[in-house]
Amino acid sequence: MAMEMTATPPDSVQCPVCFKDFEASAINGHLDLCLLKGVNHSGPSTTDETEPPLKKSRISAEAVPPSPGVNNTVAASSSSSSSSSSSTPSTAVFSLFQTNRSKQSVQNEWLGSFSSKQTAVTAVNKGIKRSSPSEAEPGAAGPDHVKSQPSGSNRRTLNDLSPRTLLTIDKPLAEIMRPNTLEEYFGQNKVVGQQTLFRSLLDSQEIPSMILWGPPGCGKTTLAHIIASSSKKKGTARFVTLSATSTSTNEVREVIKQAQNELRLCKRKTILFIDEIHRFNKSQQDTFLPHVECGTVTLIGATTENPSFQVNAALLSRCKVLVLEKLSVEAMASILDRAVATLGIRVLEQESENTKDQDQSDGHMPKIFIEQKALDTIAYLCDGDARAGLNSLQLAVQAQVSSSGLDGSQEILLKEVHIKEGLQRSHILYDKAGEEHYNCISALHKSMRGSDENASLYWLGRMLEGGEDPLYVARRLVRFASEDVGMADPSALPQAVSAFQACHFIGMPECEVILAQCAVYLARAPKSVQIYKAYANVKACLRNHKGPLPPVPLHLRNAPTRLMKQLGYAKGYKYNPAFSVPVEQEYLPEELRGIDFFTWTPSDA
Repeated sequence: MAMEMTATPPDSVQCPVCFKDFEASAINGHLDLCLLKGVNHSGPSTTDETEPPLKKSRISAEAVPPSPGVNNTVAASSSSSSSSSSSTPSTAVFSLFQTNRSKQSVQNEWLGSFSSKQTAVTAVNKGIKRSSPSEAEPGAAGPDHVKSQPSGSNRRTLNDLSPRTLLTIDKPLAEIMRPNTLEEYFGQNKVVGQQTLFRSLLDSQEIPSMILWGPPGCGKTTLAHIIASSSKKKGTARFVTLSATSTSTNEVREVIKQAQNELRLCKRKTILFIDEIHRFNKSQQDTFLPHVECGTVTLIGATTENPSFQVNAALLSRCKVLVLEKLSVEAMASILDRAVATLGIRVLEQESENTKDQDQSDGHMPKIFIEQKALDTIAYLCDGDARAGLNSLQLAVQAQVSSSGLDGSQEILLKEVHIKEGLQRSHILYDKAGEEHYNCISALHKSMRGSDENASLYWLGRMLEGGEDPLYVARRLVRFASEDVGMADPSALPQAVSAFQACHFIGMPECEVILAQCAVYLARAPKSVQIYKAYANVKACLRNHKGPLPPVPLHLRNAPTRLMKQLGYAKGYKYNPAFSVPVEQEYLPEELRGIDFFTWTPSDA
């Protein structure tokens, strides 16, 4: 856009909305007031700051329809800034800055995406009578009101919705229950506890670039959104979310370009959250290097893979790695208790008068009960994955509500069998191509080496039940038979090879018992690493040898031609079967005579 900019003092910054000059320390406060004034005149912006930015700003559907000359509004503003601010919606021209100063929480943003039309369709499909504004909470006017209401805690936002809405909404429960504060964030006290470094940095809004590494459902994305919510409330940074699974390099460059403009005009940093950052290849990751180095963006990457292997070393050195652990059973229990309390579900072992009053206050929903044993089953079987646990709870509740109808006078009881139907089986964390693959095979190898047959069976089961290729396990057992058993039990190698052939013939699941037999045999077998160590010494001897390798002695060489015989090939060789007594003969080069690789060490060279 071509506009005539007036000269400004060196220490002042021009407001991009009203084009007035302000000191650098006061520009952010002025932008809040100036943009809020534009919101009142132009309507709310529809740009979502958490989505990848577009090259062209989108104008709100509620804004005044532009006139044929609206595109020239900015150019005309150079002659009369006052007429520009009064006749042109600031949202249309500077949507980037307006969304940056949004005071809405992350939960309010996605709650606002459910329009009243979608709620009506859901209500019809579920057979529910849609409540009118008079039947809703005082001051509420439906889902649109939730989006425009002042920001508050996530608990307050969830309480504004009835259990009927939460149970019938087309949104995973794990997304609905996503915490917005650290007080509701469970299970990662080692990382975000009261006395931790990260907690103090978050409180002071000094967020460094970091890589969040942990298993699925442990809270990586949630922690990033908590950082976003805290930054938005204090106005210290803007937050942009991208996913490496669907984002191109050009989109990343566009985000960085806008971050540079934001830092130059508003003196405000940009926090860039990249989900599944390991999906970016090495060249794509290099795009972040100079901008993370100079502080244009604060990078927060989330990955389930070991960043040592999946993230560039140069980028990794510029980021702090936070290791998030699998959620414990106690943390999962706290998460589930919060969910059932929000949904208005009564736990049979925790009945109280307050829950009775709450159940009787909503005549549109049946009274829902759940056994404490059912909640415990979720906590144990979801394997530390909060997303799997919450979504299985939602699936079980919705299934029982749908089968029983939505009559408010009816009671529904969720039992352990209903939960198991939703989970189907134990939720085993195992990645055949990731770090867990190597962790489990290492545990199996070390358990057999330590002659612990029970641990060997356990780790074997973890791999097979997690979907591991049985032939891969069989190949590792063949290797173990020579590396760790060796000459202590020479029959171990034929046993392992037979197990591999049997697995190749019949496959899973029939071959699982064959692998179990072989693993137990190798665990019980005597151990000897003489062969393994001796060959390792041979390799060390070859690598450490200085100069050319010694030639093969002449008497050990074959002499198939007359010339080779004339040169001395095979001269003096003693054919062992021709002698009835042991033959004294040298078989090593002269430089290595007398060496014993079973006792020799590289330091002896």
